[in-house]
Amino acid sequence: MTPTWRRLTGVAALAALTILAACGLPRAGPNKSEIFAGSVLREGDAFVLVVDDRVNAIASVTPALGFSAAFQGAGVLGADTIQPGDTLVLTVFENVDDGLIVPAGANATVLSEIQVDGEGFIFVPYAGRIRAAGNSPEAVRRAITERLQEQTPEPQIQVARIAGDGAAVSVAGDVGAPGVYPIERPTRTLAAMIARAGGPTGRPASTQVTLVRGGQRGSIWFEDLYAQPLADVALRNGDRILVETGRSTFTVLGATGTQTRLPFDTRSISAIEAIAQVGGLSPTTADPTGVFVFRNEPEAIAQRLLGRTDLTGTQRVIYVLDLTRPNGMFFARDFAIRDGDTVYVTEAPFVQFSRIISALTGTLDSIDTAAGTVAP
Repeated sequence: MTPTWRRLTGVAALAALTILAACGLPRAGPNKSEIFAGSVLREGDAFVLVVDDRVNAIASVTPALGFSAAFQGAGVLGADTIQPGDTLVLTVFENVDDGLIVPAGANATVLSEIQVDGEGFIFVPYAGRIRAAGNSPEAVRRAITERLQEQTPEPQIQVARIAGDGAAVSVAGDVGAPGVYPIERPTRTLAAMIARAGGPTGRPASTQVTLVRGGQRGSIWFEDLYAQPLADVALRNGDRILVETGRSTFTVLGATGTQTRLPFDTRSISAIEAIAQVGGLSPTTADPTGVFVFRNEPEAIAQRLLGRTDLTGTQRVIYVLDLTRPNGMFFARDFAIRDGDTVYVTEAPFVQFSRIISALTGTLDSIDTAAGTVAP
């Protein structure tokens, strides 16, 4: 190669390197410097925290699930509790010849197929509208007797309940047999009703149960229905039960075995377990000093993490896990991943450098080939 071509090759290499540096090369995502630039101390609005025992004690809190006192305080419906839609049979006895309801010459009459309306009432001649829903047949008998005895002496009433289409709940989601089920003696509580619907089809350890009653709703882990007696709440007509497995998810990106969004296999999962689920760190590209977890922290947790009281609302927090530190693996093992987290592993610095060298080498080879073609 002539001196002129060597100078041209050097100029071309410098130009190629400048272009590569300006335009950038393909990569899995931002590097450590770019992530740290998102700190509130620099150009961004996120708080960057290096994970240690103190951070773990605050940030690794698993959100508690459970039912409110309104759910827990509801008593179990009795087997004879009347519900809207039920059918009642009334038998009326009168001790007079000219009865109010009983025909002449008879001592009793039967009022059959009296259906409890949607508001929970029945209509009884001469007694008017009587509240039936939520009461037992005995309570309804007393109410009718009080109304009638003002018009006929010592009436005797019998009330029999025939279960209708009233007291029922709907069960949906990840159960063996979704559907609408009546509240019966064996299925008056949440756990029993889920069992009646075939039980959860997914892993119980990662299954959540949501109960909706009117404008109220509450959620609980399926396993807690058996571990905590108060969690197995009594059901009410119209309750809606949703059973979901793997409701909580997290995302893993960067220099790992694969990049994907995964559901939780258990109630909680650590950073080490999360990385292991995608094949671990890439042995050829990952930087073990640059494992990051991106999370939106509630105000209370963010204030404790940062030792501040002037924060308002949800805060963006970036947790840094350096697996090469003396206790780095322990910190990562104790760091709990939460629903919605993003775990990102940066590439080692030499990876990008290697790409530049490879691209530059290819460029120089092309220049040398062109020079050899035109050389005399």
